[in-house]
Amino acid sequence: MQHVRVSSHQSPVHKLGDAQMRFSPKFRLQQITPPPPCPLDSDFALESGALIPGLPDDISLNCLLRLPISCHLTCRGVCRRWHHLFASKELFFTQRRALGFTNPFLFIFAFHRCTGRIQWQVLDLTHFSWHSIPAMPCRDRVCPHGFGCVAIPSEGSLLVCGGIVSDMDCPLHLVLKFEVCRNRWTVMPKMHKPRSFFADGVIDGKVYVAGGFSTDQFELDSAEVFDPTEGSWRQVAGMQSNMSSYDSAVLSGKLYVTEGWVWPFLSSPRGQFYDPRTNAWEPMAVGMREGWTGLSVVVDEHLFVISDHEGMRLKAYEMESDSWKAVEGSPLPERIRKPISVCSIGGNIYVIGRGLNVAIGLVKRVRSSVEPNSNGGNLSFSIQWNEIDVPRAFCDLTPASTQVLFA
Repeated sequence: MQHVRVSSHQSPVHKLGDAQMRFSPKFRLQQITPPPPCPLDSDFALESGALIPGLPDDISLNCLLRLPISCHLTCRGVCRRWHHLFASKELFFTQRRALGFTNPFLFIFAFHRCTGRIQWQVLDLTHFSWHSIPAMPCRDRVCPHGFGCVAIPSEGSLLVCGGIVSDMDCPLHLVLKFEVCRNRWTVMPKMHKPRSFFADGVIDGKVYVAGGFSTDQFELDSAEVFDPTEGSWRQVAGMQSNMSSYDSAVLSGKLYVTEGWVWPFLSSPRGQFYDPRTNAWEPMAVGMREGWTGLSVVVDEHLFVISDHEGMRLKAYEMESDSWKAVEGSPLPERIRKPISVCSIGGNIYVIGRGLNVAIGLVKRVRSSVEPNSNGGNLSFSIQWNEIDVPRAFCDLTPASTQVLFA
């Protein structure tokens, strides 16, 4: 097992930027309009002096936009033009996007285990440095696991939906969006139904939510879809039965939802999936729902689960045989303790545990020596885990959700 060391003394948590919006207690709704051009663009272009002496500005900008965020504070003091570029995260990330620079960032929604205070921490997966973003504008003390969090890669934004007020049976229909390029939160149109502990997923750039709890712990069967280009919600076909969601995943353009196993395991969990092409829900295959025993992640259109009941081992689902198969390799590192959150990029699985300890698993296909049978039973994978050290200040933080954005 390899370790990627990020010292808590050498790599402090940096701010991606200062909070730029102020919200009233009633969360005043901002109209959906295209983002205005960055106000610093003209000043930046007209500023006298070369960005780097002896180099054309286009080449200089190409170099400077590759600098890690941890260097920005120091770079501001070089000259006036560098200050304009590195002091405005909106300008910096807008320029990066215009030139096609995209590096992956891990956005971790966490809460303090003693105070319950929620926050977002961001891990730069290129330079392995930690950063923070402006606080999410939420006036109430909330239950972090009740939210639905999804990433919209095409927009470079996060969407946080629903939730529930802590110690109260009061679900929310609040929707907040964080845009990396603008480095700020925006209040979006509310969902039709307030809900918590619901299924969510992104299909073809649209955000789907389904089921969950309403008031009085009543399980919902309603489902909605949000179109980011139109900035509005609309209802879609209702689920076959009322249910809350333990976990969900998008696989082959369909949203799969499971309620998970519940102690004392007297009955198998329910599960169903939604197909946007037919606008209909169908029951989940028996083997899939009975073997879905943990949090899921999709890699190259294959469904994986980190099992809660089998030593946190990774297993893969075989659609043809409706069965699960253990993935070869070591179990999760010992420092990854429950509760966890999980996501994926390409062939890598990212698992975040208590204290925001991060494990990166590289998934590989393994050629089977056995001839494929009629059930397609020759599917096999292996995984190798690496660890990333985190700042000691994170020891009391617990992950609730993890998303990946490129910026």
